[in-house]
Amino acid sequence: MPVNIPEIPAEVQQAKMRFGIVGNAPALIAAVTRAIQVAPIDLSVLVTGESGSGKEFFPKIIHAYSPRKHARYIAVNCGAIPEGTIDSELFGHEKGSFTGAVSARKGYFEEADGGTIFLDEVAELPLTTQARLLRVLETGEFLKVGSSTVQRTNIRVVAATNVDMLEAVREGRFREDLYYRLSTVQISVPPLRERGNDITMLARKFASDFSERYSMPPVHLEDSARSALLHYRWPGNVRQLKNVIEQLSLFLAGSKIDSDDIAPYLPATAGFTTAVASRNIHDYEQERELLFNMIFRMQSEIDRLHRRLDSAETAAVGTPPAQSHHVEAIELPTTSLVRLSDTPPAFTPFESETPATTRTLEETERETIRRALENNGGRRKDTARELNISERTLYRKIKDYNLE
Repeated sequence: MPVNIPEIPAEVQQAKMRFGIVGNAPALIAAVTRAIQVAPIDLSVLVTGESGSGKEFFPKIIHAYSPRKHARYIAVNCGAIPEGTIDSELFGHEKGSFTGAVSARKGYFEEADGGTIFLDEVAELPLTTQARLLRVLETGEFLKVGSSTVQRTNIRVVAATNVDMLEAVREGRFREDLYYRLSTVQISVPPLRERGNDITMLARKFASDFSERYSMPPVHLEDSARSALLHYRWPGNVRQLKNVIEQLSLFLAGSKIDSDDIAPYLPATAGFTTAVASRNIHDYEQERELLFNMIFRMQSEIDRLHRRLDSAETAAVGTPPAQSHHVEAIELPTTSLVRLSDTPPAFTPFESETPATTRTLEETERETIRRALENNGGRRKDTARELNISERTLYRKIKDYNLE
């Protein structure tokens, strides 16, 4: 597949190679170009994009192409720090300022003085911390936790978020003044589903990297597999694609991968294409058909047991099966034999009105179970299957009738 490398500025191509950025989608090239352009100007930058789209590369580009490149670069995941300690992590604290503060500590803003600090998931910052951050951006000043001494820092802030910041501002979860301070320049990172052939380029890279790292034969993507990757929506973006390719590389090492191999790793609810969706519907129809067939077979077994019990009762009692009271008598053993739970049969008026018949039915049920055990050589699992009852119910019946 030809790649329009000449259309990409040399500096952008160099940045891509340096930071391992794969792809030539116009939106991606525009984002890298914007990062390089803003790098020499000491402005705050807000990087936006969906989770897993690769936002973490752009603060590194900005730092590497800025006059601060020889100073420290610190990345902070704001969403991973507990609310009670984030002020201490960012701005430091004095000894004894809170329980556990056994000594003074520098915060990230002090440690990165002269360099760049990357605040990932900046929308997760508590409102009190947002106020402290705003002061740093406006004046370069901050206070350690538990201190009244104002300190200064010369730092550049690059922030990133996957949250709609304007909506967060409207809902009162993020300060409007801080938003405008952070977003002096915005860089939008495109989601993977909008990057076209970059998807297959990334897939080949991840497969090659996995093969090299673990000394395993690489997988090869066939046309149907590439088509499946291109038509999937990738809600987890590049991170999800890497996860899928690494699983395929592990379990199908050295194989030719087609769409059927990929489908189990792509959740259908996330927007897989019509080919997979139609197959899922077809599988559901087959399951329903199998279920209906199983029900019909069970009904046939129940009818067979009715007939078997009719014959057994006729031999034991000597009453013609055509009489109505005999048909009622068969209901109790049939119900108990085909039960799907272990709850005792419900009490019926028939049991109290004709106790002699009840004893005869118990004898009939006992004889039926005994014969089934003999027919199956004492194998309880096979006996339960023939009688269409659970093994647990059969064990209870064997114990009740002393058939052990």
